[in-house]
Amino acid sequence: MKAETSTMDFKEYVKLNNVKFIDLHFTDIVGRLHHVTVTGSYLDDKIFTEGVPKLDGSSIKGFAEIYDSDMVLKPDITTLALLPWSIEGGRTARMICDVYKGYGGGRSSKDPRYVAQRAEEYLVESGFDASYWGPEVEFFIFDKVFWDISTTGRGMSYYIESREAPWSSSSIGKGYPIRLKEGYFPVPPQDTLMEYRSEVCRILTEYFRIEVDAHHHEVATAGQCEIDLKYDNLVKMADNVQTYKYVVKNVAWRMGLIATFMPKPLYGDNGSGMHVHVSIWKDGLNLFYDPDDDYAELSQLARYFIGGLLEHSRALSAIVAPTTNSYRRLTPGYEAPVFIAWSKSNRSANVRVPAYFRGGNNSSMKRIEFRTPDSSANPYLCFASILAAGLDGIKNKIEPGDPVDEDIYKLTSEKRRELGVRELPGSLKDAVESLKSDREFLKPVMSDELIDTIIEIEMSHFIEVNSKPHPYEFYLYFDI
Repeated sequence: MKAETSTMDFKEYVKLNNVKFIDLHFTDIVGRLHHVTVTGSYLDDKIFTEGVPKLDGSSIKGFAEIYDSDMVLKPDITTLALLPWSIEGGRTARMICDVYKGYGGGRSSKDPRYVAQRAEEYLVESGFDASYWGPEVEFFIFDKVFWDISTTGRGMSYYIESREAPWSSSSIGKGYPIRLKEGYFPVPPQDTLMEYRSEVCRILTEYFRIEVDAHHHEVATAGQCEIDLKYDNLVKMADNVQTYKYVVKNVAWRMGLIATFMPKPLYGDNGSGMHVHVSIWKDGLNLFYDPDDDYAELSQLARYFIGGLLEHSRALSAIVAPTTNSYRRLTPGYEAPVFIAWSKSNRSANVRVPAYFRGGNNSSMKRIEFRTPDSSANPYLCFASILAAGLDGIKNKIEPGDPVDEDIYKLTSEKRRELGVRELPGSLKDAVESLKSDREFLKPVMSDELIDTIIEIEMSHFIEVNSKPHPYEFYLYFDI
């Protein structure tokens, strides 16, 4: 349905499509999608003006205290879509919702979608018209995953099965295994997931009106995939990423597979990143493009934006790489950035300027790629915080310094210091500590209350993981 769809059109849509249920989706602070389903008898105009009073905010981690927990969901009619797996006799449609405080309390500052909406407003207040976003969201598809998280002291373990992996078991069959780090663009039958990805693309396009550019197998073995979404504005793209994750998981489940956006599920192979491409526009022009720049056809405005990203990279890590597992991905040797630097075409830097084409005919494609984020990031908070950092760079005219056109992994520590190359945090705790000391740039888009909640949640996760014995510690220390 189009953006200008009215409530009258909605009623007609429900009748024509035999819709019996409406699934109301919203996203929590960590980035997980939640839903409540209302019946056809509940559908009237009030759900758009007053919302649906069905949310206990205290039951959603970090949303509200138990003594002030009544919250309201207001659906966005532009996100209305039929669910392809709903029953024909009583079909279900989906809408993404904004979260409000109860009793006329206005928008919840803890609602990630509100943060993204505030970021777009801040962009306009800063004198620009629009920003465009193109995340590369990677994920794994496994045949089976087992884990044991016994709290009795017996021990903990996990086990992954994939027909593509060199370790695949006879129970799921052996075909043409993909060696570690050799999963980039193989053809079937080695790529066993081509039809799966095509089905995800079909559903995204036909049911959710999300344009898809391409799909392919990624570098890692054992079913690492990527589906590229066509660029869009900030809020719409964050909605699209959440829908993308929802569809990826549901299609896998219906095929007897299991999908994960966990950044680093495999030892010894690449993790799943979410490289984020961004550009800023005004009056129909891409403000990151400058034909007179000899290095990368990059404008001074874009350089300031990069300066903001580099300046705040360590603090940003707590939002764009928000899990303890994120920092198992951010290690040398797996194409993930470890160092804070910028360059053209250089994938060892955490800020890259893609340089596939040049010239005015390709000015619309000029963009900045921020490579620190991973697929576990909440897209609303991720994109909003990246924009806030970049706009801070523009506002304060933060120069990014000279680009580093070398493999940064191979530079000595002395050479990196000479070039002014810093390191990203080595753990979630380091990232949180950086956010604690560098949070002012987020104030235009995030409340202090939300930032404090992010810090609290992430530190609790770090402590939970860090306090438990690791299986590899038995290998290192059992005989000590």
